[in-house]
Amino acid sequence: MNTVTEARLKRNLIDSAVVQQAINATMRSRQSVIDWLVEHTKNAEDQLAVALADHFQLPLLELSAVDLHRSPIEMLDDKILRSHQCLPLWFCGSALLIAVADPCRADLVADLKFHTGKQIELAIVERQDLLSVIEDVLKLVDAEDYVDKALHEEATLDSQQAAELSLAEDLDDKPLVRFVNRLLNDAIRIKASDIHFEPYETYYRVRFRRDGQLYEVTRPPLSMAGRLASRLKVMAQLDISERRGPQDGRIRWQATGSRYVDFRVSVLPTLWGEKLVLRNLDTSHRRLNLESLGLDNNQFEQFRSALKSSQGLILVTGPTGSGKTQTLYTGIQQLNKSDRNIATVEDPVEFNIDGVNQIPVNHKSGLSFAQILRSLLRQDPDILMIGEIRDSETAEIAIKAAQTGHLVLATLHSNTALGALDRLAGMGIAPYNLAASCSLLMAQRLLRKLCERCKECLLLPDSVLIEQGFKEQDIPQLSLYQARGCEHCHSGYQGRIGIYEVVPVTNQLSGHIMSGKHSQELIRLSRTNGVIGLRQSALSKVARGITSLEEANRLT
Repeated sequence: MNTVTEARLKRNLIDSAVVQQAINATMRSRQSVIDWLVEHTKNAEDQLAVALADHFQLPLLELSAVDLHRSPIEMLDDKILRSHQCLPLWFCGSALLIAVADPCRADLVADLKFHTGKQIELAIVERQDLLSVIEDVLKLVDAEDYVDKALHEEATLDSQQAAELSLAEDLDDKPLVRFVNRLLNDAIRIKASDIHFEPYETYYRVRFRRDGQLYEVTRPPLSMAGRLASRLKVMAQLDISERRGPQDGRIRWQATGSRYVDFRVSVLPTLWGEKLVLRNLDTSHRRLNLESLGLDNNQFEQFRSALKSSQGLILVTGPTGSGKTQTLYTGIQQLNKSDRNIATVEDPVEFNIDGVNQIPVNHKSGLSFAQILRSLLRQDPDILMIGEIRDSETAEIAIKAAQTGHLVLATLHSNTALGALDRLAGMGIAPYNLAASCSLLMAQRLLRKLCERCKECLLLPDSVLIEQGFKEQDIPQLSLYQARGCEHCHSGYQGRIGIYEVVPVTNQLSGHIMSGKHSQELIRLSRTNGVIGLRQSALSKVARGITSLEEANRLT
């Protein structure tokens, strides 16, 4: 395996006496030597790795050069790997070489020797690389455990036989069914929003989307692709004989006892077979209250004020998966009173709200957004929610409803709040109609929240903070954090929170809209009136330690 070059070893910028000082300072505390050196020397972690390797006369390795598939990971359980932040690499004769970032951890070598029964040799690697690789390796181990021996035995059946069996037999006790059941239960347990079943030329993989990020869970045998697709299609009451066209269905899954969770199923033929995506519609962990959205105080009051209006259009914009529907549901829940007639048009209905008339779009039956809206307007509604404005016909009906005594909440795809006006103008809506109907425009994204158990302080130069968008006068009070990762979270993050751009349509702004000003001009005008953009909203979450600067930069 490749070690770093001698030239890199000479890059050590930390004196050995400083390393010894760090060791002495942390000997009686739980703080790691690396954290102490980061705090007191402000050196990058790659330089710390060089310094530690030089001080302890240990080899310094690049994990990217190590074949981790041959790692004897079974020598240590996952708790030891995470608690000691170590990774078995390979055997050196009778000794086991283990990668560590901090060789000063108390009883490190003794514990590793006890658990492995081997002599221990250490090698130094960069901490962030090590933590990332540990999680990746553990995912591979979990994946192998996922596909048990019985599942491999079933792989001898071809896909056509499997499809026939899935209809002809009761498969409740079959390994294939247990495998699918476990996937669904795990997705619910970790609050994964989607499950992807993906066939490729030489392998088949299953991925979860958690907190907006996709990661691989398992790789079943490729020969199981047809059987897995057939099983899921049967559960969703779809046609298993249809493999050339897309299909959509729904699985109602009994998670525990009387608790049921719905999965929306989408099937699409690809080059190497059928890809299935299951959207987890479980809303039991969602809190439908304004306080949970993540709006700042001013934005909160503006949204609540718009909800109190008897008429007008509240538009929530953002890309797919940015939490727009959650925001609309929260608004509807606040308005849900017995003296109001509330109706929604959705594709599909994601969350059942008692007391609200929810109508799903069904194109096969001729129930489009526009068709449903026309019928709803004849049913004496007070409040309408439109899952998405997709075409000019739906847009025109929504605008007219907002102008004729109805409060309308809707979503639209655009990058900024005021960019929604350009989208509607592109659908043929006249500026004077936009000015007369729109009451509030919102843009939003979802940021991952740092895990409170393992987040760690981050020190950056003032010049970098100013360049990132922080105000100079606020820098002394800033406490920034970064993701680290632990057994309680996913890569240092746990859960998500919204960031928002909220633009009330005031009389002044309405006049500018009516005059036909472009959205870029309107954005500049709104900034002078105190409207904060998505970037500023994200930075405020960073300053409060809710998320990391890295995450804010990823989305804004």
